[in-house]
Amino acid sequence: MANSVREFADRSLDPNIVGFLHAPETPNDNALVLTHGAGGNAQAPLLRALAETFADGGYTVLRCNLPFRQVRSFGPPGPADATRDRAGLKNAIAAMKETVKGRIFLGGHSYGGRQSSMLCAEEPDVAAGLLLLSYPLHPPRRPEQQRTQHLPDLRTPTLFVHGTRDAFGTIEELEKAIKMIPEQTKLMTVEAAGHDLGFKGKAKQEELLNRIFTEFTKFWM
Repeated sequence: MANSVREFADRSLDPNIVGFLHAPETPNDNALVLTHGAGGNAQAPLLRALAETFADGGYTVLRCNLPFRQVRSFGPPGPADATRDRAGLKNAIAAMKETVKGRIFLGGHSYGGRQSSMLCAEEPDVAAGLLLLSYPLHPPRRPEQQRTQHLPDLRTPTLFVHGTRDAFGTIEELEKAIKMIPEQTKLMTVEAAGHDLGFKGKAKQEELLNRIFTEFTKFWM
């Protein structure tokens, strides 16, 4: 399909929205906002590939740089960045509501997914659903530092995609955490994948992309 991709920026809002907009050739009137992990940006191979796959399936996709990344081109976010990053996500959703008439979904890899889930826990009606890729349940080798405090307040249907070799949480740990969520959830496991889900360098993982899209579509039928 001849989907178009263009740079997208709205500096009239604070925080600004900066990223890339994928417009599908045959839109289904739904949109997905995609965000990156703590060490990445909107050009991360996983986000680019996933955005292309969802656009092929009719979704308008905005993959955007979180506010902390707009300020600093490299390095992780600090504790003081989280609230502003969630405000940036909310602005991105608002921008998509001006673009499509249907449902707005929120997706993110690692830190981006965690902030997306925290925003939805704070504001249950902000998005129709969540796609959480490699949710960072705890820092590597620190299983006691669980990032689950907001999960009992999460009332947004959520699809988790997680590798069986992810150092940020085992499948067993994630299954236990997911039970805290009082809304519909599903866990899709990726065999032998680490935190990057196999997206290193130019690796495309077409089969995985199609599987994620299929599971996503079935989950919200």
